[in-house]
Amino acid sequence: SGCGKSTVAWSIVNFLGANGYVKRGKILFQGQNLVGKQGEELRQLRGDQIAMVYQDPMQALNPSLRLGEQMNEVLTVHRGISQEEAEQRSIEMLERVYMPDAANVMKRYPHQISGGQQQRVVIAMALLNNPALLIMDEPTTALDVTVEAAVLDLIAELRRDFDTAIMYISHNLGVVARVCTSVGVMYAGEMVERASVEDIFANPQHPYTQGLIRCVPKLGSDKAGSVLYPIPGRVPAPNARPGGCVFGPRCDYVTDECRAERPALRTINNTSVRCHLAEEIDPAAWEPSEAVELPVAGAAPALSDTADQAPILTLNKLQKYYPVVGTSFKDVFGMGEKRYVKAVEGASFSVAKGSTLGVVGESGCGKSTLIKTIIGLEDATGGSAEFMGFDITGDLSQRNLQLIQELQMVFQNPDSTMNPSYTVGQQIARPMVRFGTVPKNAVRGEVVKLLHAMRLGENYYDRLPRQLSGGEKQRVG
Repeated sequence: SGCGKSTVAWSIVNFLGANGYVKRGKILFQGQNLVGKQGEELRQLRGDQIAMVYQDPMQALNPSLRLGEQMNEVLTVHRGISQEEAEQRSIEMLERVYMPDAANVMKRYPHQISGGQQQRVVIAMALLNNPALLIMDEPTTALDVTVEAAVLDLIAELRRDFDTAIMYISHNLGVVARVCTSVGVMYAGEMVERASVEDIFANPQHPYTQGLIRCVPKLGSDKAGSVLYPIPGRVPAPNARPGGCVFGPRCDYVTDECRAERPALRTINNTSVRCHLAEEIDPAAWEPSEAVELPVAGAAPALSDTADQAPILTLNKLQKYYPVVGTSFKDVFGMGEKRYVKAVEGASFSVAKGSTLGVVGESGCGKSTLIKTIIGLEDATGGSAEFMGFDITGDLSQRNLQLIQELQMVFQNPDSTMNPSYTVGQQIARPMVRFGTVPKNAVRGEVVKLLHAMRLGENYYDRLPRQLSGGEKQRVG
């Protein structure tokens, strides 16, 4: 996170912030330089020949327009077709990304569908005009595995049938291996390695690429006996990058030459790599340095250790219904038949102290609604929920501060949970001050400790959310 991947994508479509600009170089698309293009000329390219799928679907969708209106606009503006034809094509594209009840989804507003469904709408919008260049910024993060597989197949089909060029930005190396033909690895704003996907995974040249691959679990390996080796340190801030090689402070092979001279991007055996020592490094001979903190064997509790623990959270036939508001005369005056969307129906389970319960399912099946009902952001329709011996089924106002403190949530979308007007430090400090868990004179120090634990430096304390990448926002959340 924070290496500049999304910034490169935004530069292509000129979506940089007011203080951002392309300082040097060119962006060539079909032979024409995009740098400096403005207004109508650039608007004709966006959404038509160049389409982008954003990391956060809620930032890409207009909350005040129905989804159908937003999708139809892509076709009516760039293709000049009728509303009826645009509506039909939009429904067909939603069905291709496996959206259930696509015609009905077209009538809804963004907040009325799940996060995974929002992402499917954004992907469908980007694909509507069969763009020549499709930029995808973490497009499948919010999708369940079945829909992710279908979307990745659709991307491959688009590339094969329409000869579409795709720029796929991702942290997920498994997805990269599946959908990409070549890979560019970025670090601290620089491209440090570029090669075919086969060469990147079979023979990585740069120490940073090698470190990333060592962090990926191997299929079939024993969890108890396997160790993933994290890369020590953190990505330097843009205004505090070191002289010489930017990866030098975190590299196991760093030399005086690396610290003094910035390496050029050069080609070695069909791989472009930015490293002085690329020919000399043998990844197979690598051993972890003392700076790498390895997990202690047996630190995680065994299943048998938690099986006899009393449950800390118990749900019994929990229900959450949403009333469906009709538009007929009877519905307006409350005389029509009552109808409900049964978001959660009869959920029952318990969670013991020290254990982890996984809740899985396809997008829109009620996972987030279930958690919001437990946390108190939604009122339960029926059933019961008990936490630490207290009934939490009722209104949130009935809970005391201790219950609220003990029951916390990491949300799916960090942008929706962070106040854009407050700094990172202020937002992390707020619950400490509110619950009185840390003396006021020690709050800043505790916040800095938490930032370091999330591989974020003290310099993040005074940053605003808009100054963070998507991955950095998630770590703050």
